[in-house]
Amino acid sequence: MAEETSRAPEVLGEDFIRDPYPVYARLRERTPVARVVLGGAPMSLVLRHEAARAALTDPKLHKDPERCARLAAEHAGVDPVEQPAAKSPGRRMLVEHMLGMDPPHHTRLRKLVAKAFTARQIQALRPRIEHTVGALLDDIAGQGEVDLLKVFAFPLPLTVISEMIGVPEADQAAFGAWSNALTVAVQPQEMHRIADQMAEYLTGLIAAKRAAPADDLISGLIQARDDEDRLSENELVSMVFQLLVAGYETTAHLIGNGTLALLRHPDQLAALRADRSLLRGAVEEFCRYDNSLHLSTLSVTTEPVEIAGVRVPADEFVIVSLGAANHDPERFEDPERFDIRRETGGHLAFGHGIHHCMGAPLARLQAEIAVGALLDRFPRIELAVAPEELRREVNLTRGLESLPVRLG
Repeated sequence: MAEETSRAPEVLGEDFIRDPYPVYARLRERTPVARVVLGGAPMSLVLRHEAARAALTDPKLHKDPERCARLAAEHAGVDPVEQPAAKSPGRRMLVEHMLGMDPPHHTRLRKLVAKAFTARQIQALRPRIEHTVGALLDDIAGQGEVDLLKVFAFPLPLTVISEMIGVPEADQAAFGAWSNALTVAVQPQEMHRIADQMAEYLTGLIAAKRAAPADDLISGLIQARDDEDRLSENELVSMVFQLLVAGYETTAHLIGNGTLALLRHPDQLAALRADRSLLRGAVEEFCRYDNSLHLSTLSVTTEPVEIAGVRVPADEFVIVSLGAANHDPERFEDPERFDIRRETGGHLAFGHGIHHCMGAPLARLQAEIAVGALLDRFPRIELAVAPEELRREVNLTRGLESLPVRLG
């Protein structure tokens, strides 16, 4: 007989966002699927690794932006039709993207963009990434103490994804600022205002590329065809937005969180310095141990479903905790231990199934090049503050506000 999720939901607040792992451990021990309130909305949170893998491929859990918007409005006590932002370009851009769609729409969009993210295409970016990393490290050499996020971890992926997509260098800083502001916006009105500005900019950029195509991803997406099918204008804006934001902030925090983990575990840092063949495995452990994206995008039920023996009602938000699954002791021995030699196969940092992150190889490559070069250039790098002084951003991207280090 299935267990019900009818017990009073646990409210997850700022303490959870700053350090979710103790909460995950407590909830995961009790049940594979817990009822929680996050961001003001009740939902079912999938916690265990086996249940998470199953949920990420369950066709009864729907990626339906319109249904999700209606349900969110109901929880907030507002009428979605009456919201002035409901039909705005920015609002559409925020919800109408691949991560929030089911087949066949998801299949169609992913097929049109997938050619840009083949292993060969990503590896072809290695020289440019190495050059960018070297230039950023040259800029900070001799400075003594720096905020590694501000001067290195954020500029690298912003430059890489902007060049790949076709954002002019003069506009990259502004787009980075928009992306940062969007992830920390608390009020929906502020989020929609920022999104509308981004959508207006991207619409103009796409028009410019249509008039004068270049060797970049936007120009390729404009020309992309599958038989007679191609991306609509709204789809182009949403696709470019998703690729820019997903390829920027999460990669920056992967580099930041991974560097912090190394600096807090001197034995692992020493092992990596002594044997650079461990670097690729270290990046995978960064992903498992403290990934920048520890929650999946929202799904919604249209009928009662059972997840790992737990009955979830209809019209319920479901979110998979990738972070909790990656710390499940049933899957990873001693999961709270950071170990760059660990067998990390099966971690869910980049999701699973049809919504598995298409940009995962690019994120991995940037982290590998960035951390390796950082340790080569500054072998005595260390934290400039006590770990407990570091502050986490309060949003659903798990990252630090700053990472002060002494370069040595």
